[in-house]
Amino acid sequence: MKQAPITAIEELSDIDVDAIAAAFEADAGGPLPGLRESLDEARRGEFARVTTPEQMLIREARKMTGLSQGEFARRINTPVATLRGWEQGRFSPPGIAKALARLIARHPDLTEELV
Repeated sequence: MKQAPITAIEELSDIDVDAIAAAFEADAGGPLPGLRESLDEARRGEFARVTTPEQMLIREARKMTGLSQGEFARRINTPVATLRGWEQGRFSPPGIAKALARLIARHPDLTEELV
């Protein structure tokens, strides 16, 4: 008897949330708040929102500075609409923006030097 194919949702129910989160965080260069919760939602089949590592990285860097989107965008010389797009996951930031976000997340005071 032929076995039915496994669906994507069935495959997700077996994911190792911690292993996948550790791989994403290693690639991002640090912790990504909300990642494990998002992966756990996917494992349970809850797909109401999609969150990318880049989106979390940009958002976390800005939050570490305590700056508004407008002020943070000004300091990194980026249109605020572009920053919003990155934070909302509409599109991925370029490599240089991700590198800058990693630096800012680790050293929030760097944004003062960018003014």
